Amino acid sequence: MQLTGLHVYPVKSMYRLSPATARVEPWGLAGDRRWMLADSTGRFVTQRENPALGLIRTGLADDGTLTLTAPGGSRIEIPAPGTATGDPLAEVEVWGTRFRAAEAAEKAQGWIAEHLGDYRLVHLDDPRARPVDPKFSEPGDTVSMADGFPLLLATTASLDALNALIAEEHPEGHETLPMTRFRPNVVVGGAEPWAEDGWRRIRIGELTFKVVKPCGRCVITTTDQESGERRGPEPLRALARHHRLLRKASFGQNLIPERPAGARGDVLGTLRTGDEVEVLADGAHWPANELV
Repeated sequence: MQLTGLHVYPVKSMYRLSPATARVEPWGLAGDRRWMLADSTGRFVTQRENPALGLIRTGLADDGTLTLTAPGGSRIEIPAPGTATGDPLAEVEVWGTRFRAAEAAEKAQGWIAEHLGDYRLVHLDDPRARPVDPKFSEPGDTVSMADGFPLLLATTASLDALNALIAEEHPEGHETLPMTRFRPNVVVGGAEPWAEDGWRRIRIGELTFKVVKPCGRCVITTTDQESGERRGPEPLRALARHHRLLRKASFGQNLIPERPAGARGDVLGTLRTGDEVEVLADGAHWPANELV
């Protein structure tokens, strides 16, 4: 098996970057979901509420400067705010966990209001501020502003199997779903369909990861990531009928990186497309009565 794709989402629910290499930090790929939009209560905003978020192209400079480009070509560069530069902090929330994030400059907020709505753009200055769900992690594990875990893995074989299931459900014809619908960080080729559901610990290139929880899917998977259009009930309908884990329609597995022996600092190592993927441990993990 090998790593066939890498994806970083600088702003939660906005368009992806697909580099050939990516540094891995304890809370995810470097630059992944360190920015997000929040509503007036501080709650996170995603394509669930506003599919247009996915149409905003993103860029990320080495110094942390974020570039946003709207479909009409309007473009803005936004320096990363933080406590060190005296930027204001806002209390925000992702799936019930509240933490503090730095607000972008007012010029950036005006751009967001013009193109997306009455939201605030915030940056996670301290990536240690948000713990991972303790039911699936160890003390000290943290995550960026991703939904719940540092990385999401998907396999091309499972996508092919899912598309085959959808084709059976729609003999009149249905579009073949691309991997972009599922917004993974790492894509693995060469596995058997659904094999990742049994993985518990894997190696990708020079790094090892705990495989901690299947990813329950939402309406974002029904949204074309190129056009921002909702495209009907698939793949949620097929997943709900054929692939439920932990009582949810599921696709992909959540990962937590492990710190290599002797590694210090925030960078644990680097992933490269083409890296070998090896399963180090597999077997039953979740209670049998929670699998369906």
